[in-house]
Amino acid sequence: MPDATTPAPTLVARATSTRDPRLDVFRGLCLVMIFINHVPGNVYENLTSRNFGFSDAAEGFVLMSGIAAGLAYSADFRDRSLRLWTGLARVWRRVWTLYLVHITTTLAALAAASAVALWLNDSEILFENQMKWVWMDPLRTFVGLTLLTHQFGYINILPLYLVLLAASPLLLFAAWRRPLLLMGASVLLWLCAGIFHLSLPNFPSKGGWFFNPLTWQVIFVTGLLTGVALRDGRRFVPVRRWLQIATGLFLLYAAVSVQVPAVSKMTGYTLWLAKETFHLPWNLTAFDKTFVTAPRLLHILALAYFLSTFPAIRRACAHRLAAPFELLGRQALPVFALGSVLCIGLQGIKHVTGQDLLTDTALIGGGLAAQFALAAARQYWPKPPKVS
Repeated sequence: MPDATTPAPTLVARATSTRDPRLDVFRGLCLVMIFINHVPGNVYENLTSRNFGFSDAAEGFVLMSGIAAGLAYSADFRDRSLRLWTGLARVWRRVWTLYLVHITTTLAALAAASAVALWLNDSEILFENQMKWVWMDPLRTFVGLTLLTHQFGYINILPLYLVLLAASPLLLFAAWRRPLLLMGASVLLWLCAGIFHLSLPNFPSKGGWFFNPLTWQVIFVTGLLTGVALRDGRRFVPVRRWLQIATGLFLLYAAVSVQVPAVSKMTGYTLWLAKETFHLPWNLTAFDKTFVTAPRLLHILALAYFLSTFPAIRRACAHRLAAPFELLGRQALPVFALGSVLCIGLQGIKHVTGQDLLTDTALIGGGLAAQFALAAARQYWPKPPKVS
């Protein structure tokens, strides 16, 4: 890992400067792609990032959530002072908000699926996305939903973020003092959790969390360390020409591998051969989302590094054409919650309508319009005066 203290002042927004638009713009883009991907079978799925690399928008969203947490909360944990208690209160207040939003979103998603069953006479959606347990084992499932051990598919990223953010005070304290040690420990936990298939338990169903906190934490911690460095006016990983070339070539190869079957087959064979020859752990050569195996992890880290090293990217994100995505990114939590509920309802509608360009355009376009409208209302609606 490169020296975490190497500065790059020309490419980093210091804490006293204006807000860096890249974080919000890319977070907004991730929200759009997550929503599109969460309505399976629509024609616009083919245009999202997962078709051009080994990772997808979920990895990007978690990485940027870590960066945002590092920027927002790290100052309280820099010194041993009373600000530590303030920082703990701020972080855990946000964790409670995330919990309430997740529970509300879960109930609303169940209502959306029920509405499809009631008014479109199609109950298939009630038995998808882990909702079947509500009807098969309701008492245990309601306990699991409350404890976060049971999560509906497509709305299960908030519990991951909630758990990681709850642990962030300890991570932020370490990030200021031993950043490379924290990064090494995070990678070691990722490796061991993958090798031994460690995860948090589901209840009442078997297995572990789809978004496994023990492995996804490595993306969040990388983002957290990046945010702490940005808060301090430097880069966590310095700009190096050879790294730009290496990450660029890797991203190009990943895109070709995903798009060209022959290259994809060669990639799979090469990884299998490396595993068998060098007796590598399975999670260094496989493609698995739950355990964020090495190809997916390396891809999102390479993509983040490559995009962050070019000033032209920052200028593009500051352009007025990028403003709608910046708006979404600024209001990420309510936008994600609304999109999660809509995607469940739209999945049920897709069971009835099938795949059709006009229908898909109306459904996806209408869903995105609703999310943009919510973000605009949250951002620009006049705030009520504070009561003294």
